[in-house]
Amino acid sequence: MSTETIADPRSSEVAKTEHTRSGQYYRPHVDIVEQAEELLVRADMPGLRAEDIDVQFEEGTLAIHGRVAPRQPAGTNYLQREYGVGDYYRSFQVSEHIDVSRIHAEYTDGVLTLHLPKTEAVKPRKIAVTAK
Repeated sequence: MSTETIADPRSSEVAKTEHTRSGQYYRPHVDIVEQAEELLVRADMPGLRAEDIDVQFEEGTLAIHGRVAPRQPAGTNYLQREYGVGDYYRSFQVSEHIDVSRIHAEYTDGVLTLHLPKTEAVKPRKIAVTAK
């Protein structure tokens, strides 16, 4: 569980988030890719359905939470258990260079992709040169 900064690598502030639900949590691995128009955050969150994923943005923090259902009924008598089951959770501090009103997400083949569009002020642009 951690809160990280995206879109502003100069920031040194890292905050922690506490969970109110008991149980095991896993921090999904992410790739963050910068493109001309947006940042893409791809989080590995296998074993979910799209309706089991919450993406919330509040006070500069983007949080992703995937609820994983138990694979076996409660009280299962395991002879050996190596596969842990738990929810996914991760959060990020989003800089002011992201247009938060246009953040959207999609979930395909176990990967959650978040699209964080850049504000117009930080998008690359070509400056026209005029001749006099």
